Order: sequence, then structure tokens, then C-alpha cells
Amino acid sequence: MKKLPYEWLEEIINLAAEWVVAVDRDAKVIFMNTAYCEYLGTTQQEAFGKDVRDVIENTRMHIVLQTARAEIASIHTIKGSEMIANRYPFYVNGELVGAVGAVMFRNAEEWMAYSNKVQPLMEELNYYKKRFANELKSKYSFEDLIGTTESFIEAKQLAARASTSQSVVLLTGKSGTGKELFAHAIHGASTRSVFPFVRVNSASIPEQLLESELFGYEEGALTGAKKGGKKGKFELAHRGTIFLDEIGDMPLAMQSKLLRVLQEKEIERVGGQGTAPVDVRVIAATHRNLEEMVKQGKFREDLYYRLNVMKIDIPSLMERKQDIPAIAAVLLRKLEKNFDRPVINLSKEVESRLLLHTWPGNVRELENVLERAVNVMDGSVIRLDHLPLYLQEEPSQEAGIRSVKTPVAVMPLKYTLQKAEKEAIQHALCQSANKTEAARLLGIGKTKLYDKCREYGL
Repeated sequence: MKKLPYEWLEEIINLAAEWVVAVDRDAKVIFMNTAYCEYLGTTQQEAFGKDVRDVIENTRMHIVLQTARAEIASIHTIKGSEMIANRYPFYVNGELVGAVGAVMFRNAEEWMAYSNKVQPLMEELNYYKKRFANELKSKYSFEDLIGTTESFIEAKQLAARASTSQSVVLLTGKSGTGKELFAHAIHGASTRSVFPFVRVNSASIPEQLLESELFGYEEGALTGAKKGGKKGKFELAHRGTIFLDEIGDMPLAMQSKLLRVLQEKEIERVGGQGTAPVDVRVIAATHRNLEEMVKQGKFREDLYYRLNVMKIDIPSLMERKQDIPAIAAVLLRKLEKNFDRPVINLSKEVESRLLLHTWPGNVRELENVLERAVNVMDGSVIRLDHLPLYLQEEPSQEAGIRSVKTPVAVMPLKYTLQKAEKEAIQHALCQSANKTEAARLLGIGKTKLYDKCREYGL
């Protein structure tokens, strides 16, 4: 700094900041750059040595000296124009010797121009921060698990006990029973709740990509790989919980690699030369019979026993029909918010019909049925004609015995075909190991099968 000419130093200050003033311990001006002087209609010689209050209108430099506290982004009015200024106490060798002030924005227009440039960036940053936070935390608690049936209460109590341990949890039950909600609740009540909750659907990720999704990859390991590599789901879940949904659909080759992670608590990225430790609690879920798959050689026996530490079987909706009104009420409250609708109720006729249905799609099917009804209804009460056709035409049951109305109404052909189509899809799904095989049996494409499953709430 001693080698830097004074003229250079002053020019650097003029270029680096708009207007700058420095005062000594007695609030006397000891420096004011040329731009500030020109705006105030004075010169550096005239301002030097004067009390800053006699030079700058509405100044607070003397107050900063009294309080020894900085004032950041303070509004300062000069000549009727509101400016944004920063003021700092100035220390040398630990001793307060003065203060320095700088005008950052000379008028509202400058501030707005700056804000217009920065605001979109801040909004984008906040969007991704919120999205990242929402995706990596549990959304449901045990209060969201609705039911009073004994088998459901037992499952809920076992899940609550599981949340206090670090053991692997295996959630079993038919599709749509709420296995993911249980996983959320277990993580949310555990000591890992402040750390990430990462979800992975083993059935939805192509086999050739599953390893890199779970364990990540190093730079150059894959065609089109991200520069610097990419973290896998296990690394993202470090110190938290990873939820492996549809574990029964995981390829055998990946099962052996998953077993190693569970045993050694370390992962190796695709293309990596070494391993990295991970501290992750695993919750797995499946609607398949893993014991039968082990006998058939479709699931590794050693992995099954490694996962089957705390097994929680979630009952189907058919097994707890008495919970349907309470579950429907909760789902309707959710739909009221999503659709910005007033209070929505079920008619007695609809409630009775819901209790008669077998619900192969379980709670997911019930939610789809109610959402469909809300979309087509006009008032605030869901009536029978608001339900899907396959529910409108369903015969009643008395004491578990299916009774037939007399006379039996003739259904239009397209409704009969829809009902037959749904039953055929249900049968194919029950006879298949996965949706790809079910689509092959039905002679349709996998995409079309997914569309039909959504249409019928399967």
C-alpha cells in the first residue's frame, strides 16, 4: 500500500464505490471523494476539517461514532432524494478512530434497477431451496395414519416402536395401502428426522440406470455424465433415511450390491476407485410375497433376511372397511384445499356404496374415486351419479352375501365393456410379477396399461 500513489488510491475509491466519506473521532471530515463533493456542491478542500453535519444533510455519521454500531442499507434523504447508505465504525489497532460511510444507491431508480436484476435470481434460488427441502423431508406423521381397526392399530404401534430404533424396516401390504405414509411417519418420529428422507421407487427406474441412481457416478463414468460426477441417493440420504419402495422389483444384480451396502455401510460410485462410508437407515416396502420369491430364486435369501428385521404388514382396505368413512373424510378435507371448494360431504347412498366395494386399489383407489367425484359434482354433496361407472352399477351386499336386485337393470354396452376391462386388468395384475408382464398377457403396451390403471383407480 505504501508503494501505491495517493492519486491511484483515490481513483480506486472513486471507481469502486459511488460516494464515500470518512470522519475522525470528533466527526470531522478527513476524506470525501470527488463524486460526493460534486453532488453536494462543495470541494474536498472546503469539506476537509468541517463537522460532517455541516457538510452532509441528515447525516448519521456522528451517531455511528457514539454507538460504535454499523448501519447497513439505511435510507438517507439528501436534497429530497432517498438514497441507500452503509455506515461503519472505523478501528485501528482495536481503537475506534472514526467512521466511514458509502452511498450504495443514489436514488430509488438505481435501487429498483438493481433489485429487478437480483430478484428473479433470488426467487429462483428460493424455489429450488424449498423444492429440495420438501423433497428430502417427511411429509406425514402418525397422526395422518387413520384407522381404528385392530390390525391397523397393531401395525401403527409397531411402526411407532420402529421409529425409536435404527433397524431396517420392511413394510409389506397390497398396492395403495399406505406403505409410503408409514415410511414418512417412521422417519419423522425418529432421531434422524432433521436429516434427509430420500425416496426411491425400484420399479420406476430402468435397470441400467438404477446403480448410478442409488450409488452415484464419477466424472466420465457414463456417456453424458455430469461434470464432476453425481451423488447417488444413498449419499443424499447420509445421516437420514432412504425409502426403497417396490424392493421386490429390484434386479438380482442390484440386490447383491444393496446387500453389501447394508452390511458394510459404504458405497462405491459407478466408475469410482474407492468406497465412501454412509450412515443411512433403510426402510423397504413391497406388495409382493418375498418369501415366495426367495423360493423361486427371484429374490436373494440373504438380502431378504437382512431386510426382514422389523416387518410391518399393513392391512388392505378390504380388511378394515369400518375405517372407510374416516379415511374418506380426511381425503375430502385434502380435496377441499386442492380444489378451493367449501365443505364436501358424502351422501348416505354413496357412503353405503363405498362400504360395499372390495377396493382392490385400496386407499389410493378411494382417493382417486373421490377426486373424480369432486371434479364432476356441482354442489357440496357427492351423490351416486358422481362416482365412476363401475361403482354406480355395483350390486349391494347384505351380511357378506351378494344380493341381486330384481329386476336386474341392463347396463349400456360401453359400461359393460369397461367393467369387463377392469376385471381383466385386475386378473392380469394378480397373475403377473410386474406390470410389464401383465401388459404382455393382456396384449397391450405398458404405457396403455398404466393409463388404464389410473382410469380405474388400480
